[in-house]
Order: sequence, then structure tokens, then C-alpha cells
Amino acid sequence: MIGIVQLLRPHQWLKNIFIFLPLFFAGYLLHTALWKESFVVFFAFSFIASSIYAFNDILDIDADRCHPKKNKRPLASGILNKSTGYIIMVLALFTSLSIVFVFAGEKMWQVIAILLFYFFMNIAYTIKLKHYPLIDVCIIALGFVLRVVVGGIATGIELSHWIILMTFLLALFLAFAKRRDDVILFQETGVQARKKIDRYNLDLMNQFLTILGGITIVCYIMYTVSEEVIKRLGNNHVYITALFVLLGIFRYLQLTLVDLKSGSPTKILMKDFFVQLCILGWLSTFIIIIYFR
Repeated sequence: MIGIVQLLRPHQWLKNIFIFLPLFFAGYLLHTALWKESFVVFFAFSFIASSIYAFNDILDIDADRCHPKKNKRPLASGILNKSTGYIIMVLALFTSLSIVFVFAGEKMWQVIAILLFYFFMNIAYTIKLKHYPLIDVCIIALGFVLRVVVGGIATGIELSHWIILMTFLLALFLAFAKRRDDVILFQETGVQARKKIDRYNLDLMNQFLTILGGITIVCYIMYTVSEEVIKRLGNNHVYITALFVLLGIFRYLQLTLVDLKSGSPTKILMKDFFVQLCILGWLSTFIIIIYFR
């Protein structure tokens, strides 16, 4: 049972919190009627992502056995066999689609279309596309954008170009930081976490992170001072939240470049107190600005 839970990687479900962003930024967080739609797609997305995780572990079982950290995964370590992995993969996919069929209401087919697109995109990623530099990280970033899009569709909230752009940039930044760990592993041990990892190097990754970190911060500041945003939120103090975004990105760069801890953004979020404070500060300030004006 522990092996099955590990294969599903429920700690990675934290990524699906992006589904709630349309609800939050639109100022509808207190509209409890919309929470049901958001939670339905949250769990549907979580199970379809777990299905992909299972498939990934099945396909990468031999490579994971040579990896210093991934060799502890349930399939690579022998806790579960491939047949069990395939069964769990199918059950997770079935659970995801069943949740949508039963609870998604009139938005059911739109949500299913997004989920299936995400599923097959990641199947292609797992089989082939993750071995193509630059394309691999773009697909990861697109996955986060799809989370935001499905959250907007489920709640009927129209998404602004700002939320799409910032989601893509932030996800791309985190993906490159994670890929940097693969580069370090390859240079230190010769173990290739994925094919063609030699098409990346530390200098290139550091430049990518610097560029993306700067662009993300500038984009967020432009968002906070946008007339469109100020008018919609009815508050011209949104720029205050940029402080927490700045500190959060600086901290993540420190963890990546100095402490070499960027392998799992989810684990950093769960364990690093400074990052948690930045998110809490950003969230609290935004709540005051949006909901107590």
C-alpha cells in the first residue's frame, strides 16, 4: 500500500493549486458556490497526473535504478512490479474521468477535453519529447497553464493574459531550475537522468534562470501597475505584493545556485520556511487588497 501511494505521488498534487488561481485573482474566493467546481477539477487533475507519474515510472524503471535518488521509487526498488504499475495507471485515469462525469455538470466535456489533452501531451512527453532540450521544459510549463485554464473553464471565469503569461514564465523558471539538477548529476556522476542532457550545461542553465527570473519579476510588476488590474480590483496598492515575489524568486535562486536543492519545487515549498513566509506574505497582502478594500 505504501508503494502504491508513492507511485501516485500525492505530494505532487500541490501543483494543482494553480487551478484555484482564477478564483483567487477574480475576487471570487468567498463565493463558496464556485468552490465545488474548483475542487472537482482539482481532484480530477490530480488523479490524471498520478496516472502519468505511474506511466513515467514504468517507462523509466531501468534508468531510475541507476539514479541515486530515483532508485528508491516503488517500481525501481522492486516494491511493485510493472503489471501493478499499469493497473494503477489505468485506475487513476478512470478515477479522474469518473469524477468529471459525475460532478462537473455542464462544463463536463470542456474539462474532459483539457484533461485528455494534458494526458496525451504527457504520454508523448514521457515516451519521446522529454529527451528534446527546450521542448521538454516548455511542455512542463504548458502543463501549469492548462491547470489555470481548466480552473477558469470550470468556474466560468474569464482569464486575463497576465495570469496565463505569469503562470507560464514561473513554471518555465522552476522547470529550468529542476533541469539544472540533472545537469549537475550528469557532470558529477555521468548518470543521464534523460537523453541528450548534454545539450544543457551549467553556464546555459544559469543564464536561463537569470533571464527568466528577471522577466518574471518585471512581468509581475507590470501586472501590479496595469490600469486594467487596478480598475478591476479597485485598488492601486497591488504593487506591494511584488516585494514577496521578488524575495521568493531570490530565495529560490539561492537554493538552486548555492544549496543545489532545486530538484523538487514541491518539496522546497513544503520544507523551506523562507519560501513559505514569502508565499504567506504574498497571499495575505493580496487577500487584504482584494477582499478588504
